[in-house]
Amino acid sequence: MSFYYYVGARHGNLQVLVRTKQSIKVWDHTDQPLHEAWQRTVIPFVNTHSFQVVIQGKLFADSDASDFLAIDDFSFSPGCVVSASVAESVSPTPSTSLSSSPCPPSWFACQNGKCIEENKVCDFIPHCSHGEDESSCPSECDFEGDSCGWYELTLGDGFDWVRGSSAEVPPDYYGRPPPLDHSTNSTEGYFMFIFKNSSSLHPRAVLRGPWFQQSASGCTMTFWHHNSGISVGAADMYLRIRGVQNNTVIWRTVYDQGPQWHQVTVQLGRITKPFQIALAKISLGVFDGVSALDDVTFRNCSMPPAVAECPLQTNFHCLHTKSCVEHLQLCDLVDDCGDGSDEEGCSPELQCNFEEGLCSWMQEQSGGDTFNWTRIQGPTPSLHTGPWKDHTLGTSYGHYLYIESSSPQEFMDTALLLSRVFQPTHQRLQHEAKSRHHCVFRFHYHMYGSHVFRLAVYMRTTASGRGHMLWVRYGNQGNMWHRKTLYLNSARPFQILIEGTVGDDFHGDIAVDDLSFLHCEPFDGELPHANSTTPALTTVAPTVPPHSCPEGQFVCGSHDECVPLTQVCNFRPDCSDGSDEMNCGNSCDFKGGDTCGWKMDNPSQNPVHLYSWSPEQGESIHEGEQYHRPINDHTINSPEGWYMCADSSNGGYGQSTDLQTPVITSTGPYCTMVFWYYMSGFTVGSLQVLLRQGNDTREVWSQAGNQGNRWRQGEVFLGISNNVQVVFRAKHGISYMGDVVIDDVTFLDCSPPLPSDQPCTHEQYACANGHCIPQDHLCDFIDHCGDNSDEDSYICQGFVGRCSFEFDLCSWRQCRQDDFDWLIKAGSTPTVGTGPSSDHTLRDPSGHYLYLESSIPQAVGVSARVVGPLLSKRSSQCKIRFYIHMSGDGIGTFSVFSKSEGHHQPLLNLTGDQGNYWQLMEIPLSSSTDFRVVLEGKVGRSPKGDICLDDITFSPGCLLAFPSSSSSSGNGRCFSPRQSCDFTDDCGDGTDEKDCGTSCSFEEGRCGWSSSLADEFDWMLGTGSVQSIRPPFDHTLMDENGHFMYLEATPVGLRGDKAHIRSSVWKESSPICKLSFWYYISHKASGTIRLFIDNTLLEVWEKTGHQGNKWNRAEIPLRNLRNFEVIFEGIRTKDMSGGAAIDDLEFVDCAPSSCPDVTDFVCRSGHCIPSHLVCDSKAECDDESDEIDCNHIIGSPGACDFNVEADQWEESCQLSQEANDDFDWLIRDRTDTPGTGPESDHSPGDGGNFLYVYSAIQREGDVAKITTRSPFPASVGLCHLRFWFFMYGSDRMGTLKVYTVGASGVPLLMWATTGNHGNQWTYVNVILSNTEPFTVTFQAEVGGDMWTDVALDDVSYTAECFSGGPVTPQPLTCASDQFQCTYSYQCVSQSWQCDGEPDCADRSDEEDCGSLVPGTLPPQDLCPTGFYQCSSQICIPSILRCDGVHDCPDGEDEYSCREVWFSGWFCCSRTQESNIFSSFYLFVCLSDCKMTLKLP
Repeated sequence: MSFYYYVGARHGNLQVLVRTKQSIKVWDHTDQPLHEAWQRTVIPFVNTHSFQVVIQGKLFADSDASDFLAIDDFSFSPGCVVSASVAESVSPTPSTSLSSSPCPPSWFACQNGKCIEENKVCDFIPHCSHGEDESSCPSECDFEGDSCGWYELTLGDGFDWVRGSSAEVPPDYYGRPPPLDHSTNSTEGYFMFIFKNSSSLHPRAVLRGPWFQQSASGCTMTFWHHNSGISVGAADMYLRIRGVQNNTVIWRTVYDQGPQWHQVTVQLGRITKPFQIALAKISLGVFDGVSALDDVTFRNCSMPPAVAECPLQTNFHCLHTKSCVEHLQLCDLVDDCGDGSDEEGCSPELQCNFEEGLCSWMQEQSGGDTFNWTRIQGPTPSLHTGPWKDHTLGTSYGHYLYIESSSPQEFMDTALLLSRVFQPTHQRLQHEAKSRHHCVFRFHYHMYGSHVFRLAVYMRTTASGRGHMLWVRYGNQGNMWHRKTLYLNSARPFQILIEGTVGDDFHGDIAVDDLSFLHCEPFDGELPHANSTTPALTTVAPTVPPHSCPEGQFVCGSHDECVPLTQVCNFRPDCSDGSDEMNCGNSCDFKGGDTCGWKMDNPSQNPVHLYSWSPEQGESIHEGEQYHRPINDHTINSPEGWYMCADSSNGGYGQSTDLQTPVITSTGPYCTMVFWYYMSGFTVGSLQVLLRQGNDTREVWSQAGNQGNRWRQGEVFLGISNNVQVVFRAKHGISYMGDVVIDDVTFLDCSPPLPSDQPCTHEQYACANGHCIPQDHLCDFIDHCGDNSDEDSYICQGFVGRCSFEFDLCSWRQCRQDDFDWLIKAGSTPTVGTGPSSDHTLRDPSGHYLYLESSIPQAVGVSARVVGPLLSKRSSQCKIRFYIHMSGDGIGTFSVFSKSEGHHQPLLNLTGDQGNYWQLMEIPLSSSTDFRVVLEGKVGRSPKGDICLDDITFSPGCLLAFPSSSSSSGNGRCFSPRQSCDFTDDCGDGTDEKDCGTSCSFEEGRCGWSSSLADEFDWMLGTGSVQSIRPPFDHTLMDENGHFMYLEATPVGLRGDKAHIRSSVWKESSPICKLSFWYYISHKASGTIRLFIDNTLLEVWEKTGHQGNKWNRAEIPLRNLRNFEVIFEGIRTKDMSGGAAIDDLEFVDCAPSSCPDVTDFVCRSGHCIPSHLVCDSKAECDDESDEIDCNHIIGSPGACDFNVEADQWEESCQLSQEANDDFDWLIRDRTDTPGTGPESDHSPGDGGNFLYVYSAIQREGDVAKITTRSPFPASVGLCHLRFWFFMYGSDRMGTLKVYTVGASGVPLLMWATTGNHGNQWTYVNVILSNTEPFTVTFQAEVGGDMWTDVALDDVSYTAECFSGGPVTPQPLTCASDQFQCTYSYQCVSQSWQCDGEPDCADRSDEEDCGSLVPGTLPPQDLCPTGFYQCSSQICIPSILRCDGVHDCPDGEDEYSCREVWFSGWFCCSRTQESNIFSSFYLFVCLSDCKMTLKLP
């Protein structure tokens, strides 16, 4: 034993004792020369029994106050073996006498007397209550207190590892300042470093750690290393295993690594024997530098603990250790139990660790690869690549397979490893005992090196070829073994192939080890040979292989396999050989000129000198062309690589060429196409990505102009699509200088989801069609479900502040303190080379988004801001999600702030080009006070710098701050929000109605009629003008001073531009309600005016063309409506035109007087109220007749007035307290705390009870929940919950929330409130929705003090809650003679479209219909479905209706048909008519004009 001592006392004594059965002194400082300085001593020990060393220091009674004894830096040489049998070694009180140990020999004694087996000491698990069995071998060590059991092996040879701080690093051999300690980043911290004071030619310093018993399979060791200096040398880290002769190198560093600490993680894995880590430093005579170690941490090294029971469906109970391991860890060649029981009884033919050869695996012998896998021990021959040890043993003795990437191998050479053949997996399902186990393949792989390329696993069902890919991994994965588990499914006998592919340098070795199958049955036969001809999708085969597939099905390459054509090119291989997905353009690197199914649509058979796509290589570039297209491809960054190029040397300015996929039958909700493009050159043209469905083609991405001499990434979100083609369209620039090039086109996550036979988890939302999606994808404006049920407005009502900017800013507002405004835009932005091609919501040019225009007149640095709604400080787990598009040269800055009490807290800052695609941003929000979110854009240095936003959502954890519940009228009276916009003057002076878009002469302003920010131009308030295009006078005053609304004319206005003004939402109208107004349309004041009702977007009136130079009156019956808006739409009929006007709008007899809906309740007084307001403990009828005979409502499950005994309310009301909350709801008849809570219940009569949260004894943030016991049937938008709540007290009030919880356990927020609502009961009517049968949960959260009580009373549900109703069904595929309703997922007869009668529930069959052909329709009551009844009662097929031919004797099958205009054609003769049929007229056109047809 060596240590340092310092004696600063003349009246003291320092001794070393050896304690066995008695204590024997072996050293005394008085025997040594006395120096007042640190001195080192070395004491040898020889003893035949276990012993302890005791350091004993004494200061005598006559010592001075300044006397001291000190010791430091103890270490024992390797010959000293720690024995756990001397329990007193951890005793806090030194003793000179040895007491007998209470534990058996070789056991470890804890301080509390507990005995621990020797093999459990230093096993990474503290078994003693104070962890003393792990104190000599901690799993984390920062060397601040001691060396944690790490010691120098050859201490005293002049080249040693020592523990010290920066000040102790000798200054004579470092050329830089000494390193700071890594733990504390200071000079006071401690670490281990090399101390040299010898001139030996071969000094060696070896630092060894403590011995550990074993480690688990996930064990890693992380440490920080400093190796700096001109002659610092190398360092090796070894793994020493007891009983194994040679050590295994697990890490190495060489030469100067710079004057900083470097983090290193080393994989240890499963080690079954005691092991030790050693760090060796060798110096060849010259050592100049600093080599140091700090912050050593072992992670995931403990074995699983013993438990009494395991879930047998998913876990295995270890035989001896009693640990639980997953079933997937059985028979995987890794002892996860610690006793080997998880590896007992395993079939050797299903496992291979390569210790004895290849087992049942085979090298490819039929020429399908280039070279073979190699079996090896220890490290691979090349440095800095490949593993240093195998996975099985974790040592250099173990074997594994690897591919050698050095010569003679070349880039893209492959090596194949073949498994034995296995039986079809579906046959296993016939055995009940095995039906719940899937056939799985487990393996470990190692991919380390700067030029590692690819490792792939395939499954094939024929004796040749690769089959279809199960898994692939590219590139450097770090210097460690990784585990992968693959689930195997095949209807035929199959074989697994492992393919390694060589990278473009020798640093590309790839290794595999420990291959095993579980629940897979070997097959005795061989795989059949594949057909010689495989059908291709993009070329016509000269012969079709013999098959028995019926018409309408695809013939697979495998014999006798057929799949429906609807499953071809859908990103999911349905043929066992994957032939249904071959040549579909799925993903392509264009290697060897293969276009992977992408087709070029050149019209000529001779493409020479045509501007067209073609596969090219950098090798083919000629002089001067190197500035126009890339020398290296993107895939392999080499001139030998391939890409697709539109060569501008051919063709001329404005020409275009398309590269398109075959028809993709279907894509999944997450489908995204990623590609790389290169556009360099002074006159490079443009690149577009188009989606083509039938005759409809729309742009979804574009880029134009010179993008610099580098590859850039493009990304297009496709989402759910059916029968679509993806098109790359290149357009020629004004000269030859600039080609358009693409490479590495990849489709990600495009396979349509399959319904799962497993229920959704607690982290998933259950779609109406049975699919499960992550909960984070709910209400994000993307149809992840495939039936849009995750975006239903009722499901998403808990997401506040949702805005897609399709009409206006929603709850966002322009900031008045900025320099200019954000704008709403559809399609691409005005400046070429920046902004998106379409919005994110609809992914269509008609969709709108918010954008910041950076071109003139905006100056650099000016800003625009929008401000969100006021959010409550009680918001928790609140975050904002939005999509942003920031693409363009010289783009500015986008920032997000939280604004609270005048202070701005920055949350996000983005500067510069972020990529030409929509990106999702998600920011957590919190504040100690109510706050708003501010979105700010600043203009950059270039006009090509538009910043765009779309689809903003706040998560359900974001709560709106409680607003005022009433407004003040002009005469001082107050009215509630329910009393505004109802056609009734409750104030007496019209204040409650004036801003609703009411009757208006426009002499005092707009009267609440608001313009849409999403329009290209606006309705303007103006006066008459003889010189202008607008009317010369108004209608009200009939002079030039009177006001009206007119369509403005703008210099950049185009024909077809639209402008809208709309009213507020009117609550209800009478059966005789009419809207009258005056309009002016003339040759000069031109335009089209249309009128819509926006509860169904129903067009009710239209006028266009010259109507005379006068004001004309229109009167439109509105009749019984509820919750509707009135919208006036103006359309330009010529470029830069306008002037059409409206004036003197008047709602006539619109105050409600009868029932708008047949389900309404009729009060005894004759008034009508909606049915969901009946029996809600709130009288809506003046005579209170809606609250009579309500026992059936209060008595229904979950409904309750709480007027029961305190111990009976849960059973009586069918409600349950939640077990996972913090406290319980109580029954009370009055509050327990003055100043908060109600003094009485809400129910009629005295002495009633209510449900109550008592906050005085709870902590802030504590939660109480109650839930209905009986689930309600699934419904969306039908079920109404009514209740009264009381939240009165301090301004630190908590929250009250209502959730629906489906079978998957995912809570959907339906309603929430916070804040002080006053000393009163407040009524709530909530629509409950869920796609699954659901329960209802009320959750109250305690506020910041004792005056935050929350109460509930009179909870009830409407009858629809118990009968259920439709949830969103799966998308329909309508027949060819049927029309698919746009929103309601219905199919109706094609003949019913545009017949003047809405047949779809969403009325979409009557939208976008042109003018009607005059005539009345005969009754349709005699003919069967699919036929149309003529007046003569003759039945004709429905498809003949509205086909332009008179099929009925009197031609009534053409009555009420729409005349549809098509644009985008060019006229050979602008006025020529051809009378093809008696009622079918055709303008002969080719492009740029109009054709009119009579069509359904």
